[in-house]
Amino acid sequence: MSRLERRLHPEGIEWTLEAWKPRESTLSKDLANADDDHTLDRSYRPAATSFQIPTTSIGLPSMPLIDPVTMPSTIANRSPSSKSSPSLSTAAASSSPPVTVTNLAPVALLDSPVSVAVAHSLPAVYLALLGVRFGALVRDPVSELQASLPVVAAGQLAYAVLCLPVAGSQQAKSTRKARPGEKKKNNEALGPRPVVSAILSLILTAIVTPAVYILLVLFGAPFLDYTQHTLLCAAHLALLALFPIFYARGVDPAALLSIAGAQAPLDETFGGLLGAVLGAWLGAVPIPLDWDRDWQRWPVTIVVGMYAGRTLGAKVGGTLLYSKRFVASKA
Repeated sequence: MSRLERRLHPEGIEWTLEAWKPRESTLSKDLANADDDHTLDRSYRPAATSFQIPTTSIGLPSMPLIDPVTMPSTIANRSPSSKSSPSLSTAAASSSPPVTVTNLAPVALLDSPVSVAVAHSLPAVYLALLGVRFGALVRDPVSELQASLPVVAAGQLAYAVLCLPVAGSQQAKSTRKARPGEKKKNNEALGPRPVVSAILSLILTAIVTPAVYILLVLFGAPFLDYTQHTLLCAAHLALLALFPIFYARGVDPAALLSIAGAQAPLDETFGGLLGAVLGAWLGAVPIPLDWDRDWQRWPVTIVVGMYAGRTLGAKVGGTLLYSKRFVASKA
């Protein structure tokens, strides 16, 4: 007695033939006692024999074992031999939007009569003091630069507090408005404090002054000689060029990298930075010339060039070339 069963597999059809045969232990016992009892245990156990017939040999198409209830229709409709192509995954990865460059807004001066008056008069005051004290600067550059450094620091502090928006003021204005009857928190009501920010920016300017000194040495300043001259020149350059940047931009890495890469829009702070650096570089041109003049001493012409360049760059960047860019930012 036998039974033939058919099972479907992805590779083909498996046929199982189950035959019934007597158990060996019972059969041997019954044969031994057949003469006495003349009885035979007729209990059987199935013995299965399996063999597989490929579907390709009988012309049947291979079919995947898919349960339409538990598996999604997209997987059910897909052939098992179809695999995700590397080109498709690469195309999907390349179609993702690129990282956009941070678009910085130009720094606009505060809209008040005091800020406008200070912004126009302070550069003229710097140039007037430089003209009056030019003889003392030529005779003793170290003493004159050291004596004028606190005056320039006070002028830059007043310029930042009265003329420039403090870093973070734009974010403070765009915060959620309070509902009627709702009290504001202390930090939201106060917002950025200009005086504290100006003092912190001044401290940060003093910290980066040695880095400016190293840059001056790399660009040709005396390394072993005139150390005080170069250090005081670096302090004046940091006050004129970097202090307004720290006050208006803060320590945002994206903003500072955009300024360093000349991708920031032109304004009075960025224009003053470019003008001071370019003026200091051009001021070094007359030093090696064989004119034998006293004002060719280091770093007289560089100091004059940085003050004149800062004044011109700030005015041009804040008016004619306001919000212009050297390098167009990629969207």
